[in-house]
Amino acid sequence: MTSVLNEVLLANRNYANDFDKGDLPLPPGRRFAILTCMDARLDPAKYAGLTEGDAHVIRNAGGRASDDAIRSLVISYKLLGTREWFVIHHTDCGMELFTNDIMGDLLSSSLKTASIDENGWHDCGEGPGCTDGKYINWLTIKDQAQSVTEDVMRIKNSPLVPKDIPIYGYVYDVKSGKLIEVPEATAAGQV
Repeated sequence: MTSVLNEVLLANRNYANDFDKGDLPLPPGRRFAILTCMDARLDPAKYAGLTEGDAHVIRNAGGRASDDAIRSLVISYKLLGTREWFVIHHTDCGMELFTNDIMGDLLSSSLKTASIDENGWHDCGEGPGCTDGKYINWLTIKDQAQSVTEDVMRIKNSPLVPKDIPIYGYVYDVKSGKLIEVPEATAAGQV
């Protein structure tokens, strides 16, 4: 076993020893969902004041409104009754550091972890690589406010999303912990 695996299993044993939340209902108690980034510096439970059972939190690279994120939001509403949604991106996001072309090129030469420095991305060159990455839209980000607005609009315009669900757009500041509203996104997400 790796040390990380051991740490996770020990933490889980300790958590399970005092676990008292086995009777929480399936639908989220506060009836809302958050779409946010997978970045380890973000703790939606803390920045949104959540406890277990309060809300759905959907996470992916960049917190983007991918088809799968929309699938999760629709399930959240249709089957589990959420009535409000938040799209929350963040400052200093890794999705701002590359483009579709860069990712495709890196994967073409190697599947090993790449590195970045002041001169850009570098691959270790230890093949084999795979060209399939050139056919994926990695949903990279050039401007946080713009990407939040685009994602709110994409969700709001989905034919699967009821028009009466308000969607709010924010950027989480990783330096201050504050949620900063993107007014254009929130306006686009209103009923």
